[in-house]
Amino acid sequence: MKKGMALLVSTAMLAGMMSAGAVTAQADTSDYTIRIYSNSNSVERTTWLIEKAKEAGFTISIDDNSVISGDAAAIQAANENKDGDLIFGLNETRWSQLINGEYENLTVADWTPSWAEEVGDYAYENKAYGIVIQNVLMLYRTDELGTNGEELHFDHWADIIDSGYSWYRQNKVGGTTNSNINSALLYAFTDPTSEAGGISIDGWKALWKYCADGKYSADDNYKYGFEPLNLGDVAISSYYSSSLYGQIDVAADTSQNPLTGTYEPENWQLVDIADGTYYIAEYVGILDKEGRSDEETETVKAFAEWFGSPEVQAEWGDEFDTFPCAASAAAELYPDGIPAIYELKNFALNTVEGTDMTYAEYVGAHTNEWTNIMTNLGFFWSDASAAPSEPDWDNLDWATLTQSAE
Repeated sequence: MKKGMALLVSTAMLAGMMSAGAVTAQADTSDYTIRIYSNSNSVERTTWLIEKAKEAGFTISIDDNSVISGDAAAIQAANENKDGDLIFGLNETRWSQLINGEYENLTVADWTPSWAEEVGDYAYENKAYGIVIQNVLMLYRTDELGTNGEELHFDHWADIIDSGYSWYRQNKVGGTTNSNINSALLYAFTDPTSEAGGISIDGWKALWKYCADGKYSADDNYKYGFEPLNLGDVAISSYYSSSLYGQIDVAADTSQNPLTGTYEPENWQLVDIADGTYYIAEYVGILDKEGRSDEETETVKAFAEWFGSPEVQAEWGDEFDTFPCAASAAAELYPDGIPAIYELKNFALNTVEGTDMTYAEYVGAHTNEWTNIMTNLGFFWSDASAAPSEPDWDNLDWATLTQSAE
């Protein structure tokens, strides 16, 4: 638990239960089981949420990640099963697809919670509202296993390929974190006129060099990027924000040269990138569901109101080291100031030149093409002996490469 959080969370939980009591007094929640789909569904999270919801007067059903793993699986299951009341998690890419009606059996109901103004720009008005913010980070060692005191300043994420230092790169195309890192690396190369998935050819060349010259491993301990940096195997790596501080706290368990200094780094630092970084926000939204009564719908809305509330999100954030969208919840979690990893500029919400889309929406519009390009050309190989040759960039059939090979 974060320093000084025990009393704060106790207070927050009391307020949350009082709030939930006020909500549930208006609707009988006990006889309706709310069916939830989410990719934020570790066993620990689902167990916690089921118990806390029960204390607040709600009965919920949610699969943990032994049943559903990842955002694609969560939304596909909801679309196929047609029994969902509510979705939380995902990211702007998925939510823009969901709200724009790209899933045959899923529509998002109209709903505005009392805490809507707390989440600022993280809102699809009258549809879905942010609960958790996360981003991808580029980190480097400042000791003799890294830059030996040199500070790193990049204009763009892709500048890593010309840094002169070793870096970690992921070893497969798929996965939420992997996709977010790719979105960060490709940001500087958006070109709405490009037939290569809306990315300039220079962008794909840069990503290829990132793969070809980066250090990788088939070892699962490597896959999220923290351990290669912690071991000192590379000077620069990428990682996701929500687990960083927790990992540094136990870094010495797996390394003789661990990263040290959690909130005040001692032998590591964030790469200073002028663009900023790619944030995602997890949202909560209510699904239309055939056959659900008005009273049952009110129960689902009451749960969403409770779960997304700043009080409950403060406790969720403390329990699982996540950063809440709600401003008051963030202030309660971090009374001494917001951590540096969440003060980076967010380019996901910047408008892409030549379009009326944010970059997160642009990613959503092109994500299938990007996955197909990377799969068809063999990006992110995990076996060095099977590494493909660099493509002949001047003679590629992008109309075919952007399509699935299946």
